[in-house]
Amino acid sequence: MFGYIVRRVVAAFLVVVLTSMIVFAVFFLGPTDPAAQICNANGRCTAERQALLEKSLGLDQSVFTAYGTFVKGLFVDRTIVAGGTYECEAPCLGISYTSRQEVRKQLMDKYPATISLALGGAAIYVFLGVVAGSLAARWRGTFADRALVSSSLLVSSVPYYVLCLMAWIFLTLQWSVFPTTGYFPITDNPVKTISGLLLPWLVLGIAQSTVYARFSRGAMVEALGEDYARTAAAKGVSRNKVIFKHGLRAAIVPVVTIFGLDFAFLLSGTIFTERIFEIDGVGNYGLQAIAPVDFPVLTAVVLVTAILVVTANLIVDVIYSFLDPRVRLG
Repeated sequence: MFGYIVRRVVAAFLVVVLTSMIVFAVFFLGPTDPAAQICNANGRCTAERQALLEKSLGLDQSVFTAYGTFVKGLFVDRTIVAGGTYECEAPCLGISYTSRQEVRKQLMDKYPATISLALGGAAIYVFLGVVAGSLAARWRGTFADRALVSSSLLVSSVPYYVLCLMAWIFLTLQWSVFPTTGYFPITDNPVKTISGLLLPWLVLGIAQSTVYARFSRGAMVEALGEDYARTAAAKGVSRNKVIFKHGLRAAIVPVVTIFGLDFAFLLSGTIFTERIFEIDGVGNYGLQAIAPVDFPVLTAVVLVTAILVVTANLIVDVIYSFLDPRVRLG
């Protein structure tokens, strides 16, 4: 078991390193010049001024030198010259071109909103999806089964951003069912925090639950076809007990896999949810950095996303190896 975990950790580390190289090279060597964007935004841009901006932003260096400086800043403090001199504490993810603030500190300010959104949405979609899938398997072949499967397909066929936009227009603007949406720190007012995130939680939970409903139904149907489930039923164990005690325990194992990756993506920022419902989270933060080509922000958001996904995948692999020993033995 220890050897399996070590191999997975080493593989995860190599994936993160390779991803950081690719992300840095793509943004650094991309066709868009951040210096030109900043220079033109300020007006009266000249070739001399743009060259000065490129030098101050470090864009005149080779990609290898810039990447080495970036990696070094993750372990030691850096002094960054970017239109001014800034002391960046390790782990340093750079200084934002637009706000002139440390990207790491800005990310730390944005993550409470994203984490709150992710936790509430995940709790709803896992609960709804597993319950709906289990009930569909319980009533397999009946009208209730077909209704649950059809409704999940109907919801998943609508683009997610359309669901968010329609919910915001009708439930917030027109009918005022949820008059206030957004993130408010729970330390200030817990009631306002819940009221501001309730609609985003519901939209996110209902939209994502359709995947878990279909997945749970398939896993539950397979589990109920196993010998131990049929034996329990033959001994007189009630149908509900067979499903929710014996079948659900086996069916929940594959659900862990998709949940780990889904939750990592949620933590990396749900762009449409945060943008439409005016939640100042990581997804909205990265989206706002696209137009001005804020290179340090974009690099940091993508890199942190990759780390979260790889870490979630590692945790899921380890948990799965405990739940199913055949994984690590293979």
